[in-house]
Amino acid sequence: MKVAISSDHGGNQLRNEITNLLTELDIEFVDYGPDSGASVDYPDYAVPVANDVAAGKADRGILICGTGIGMSIAANKVKGIRCALVHDVFSAKATREHNDSNILAMGERVIGPGLAREIVSTWLGTEFEGGRHERRIDKMMDLEKQ
Repeated sequence: MKVAISSDHGGNQLRNEITNLLTELDIEFVDYGPDSGASVDYPDYAVPVANDVAAGKADRGILICGTGIGMSIAANKVKGIRCALVHDVFSAKATREHNDSNILAMGERVIGPGLAREIVSTWLGTEFEGGRHERRIDKMMDLEKQ
């Protein structure tokens, strides 16, 4: 599995925590920064991750900002992306099983590093159930054709 990851200035510390986790789990990743805590515009960091996932250059993506909201909205503008904003372990599991989310968004100002590590581990380790959920995913993705 290959993961693309990025944050804005509001998610820098949590991104560093999650890249450490990915290293511990021996998961290949590409880190799109930013390299400092200076203020940046979150779409500039969400879109490269979303593009990589949509193009198949990365299997999944992780985006972090202060709340996770801006990153998730920006990522979901890219065709083929199903970015889920998650702040609890149950939702991390459900969004993979039922929604086949391919990008996870989190907010550094909302959750701490311990919970974020649990969320990411659960999200990365959970497979899409398919079945009845496949029909719903297809309907969602058809909206991009309108």
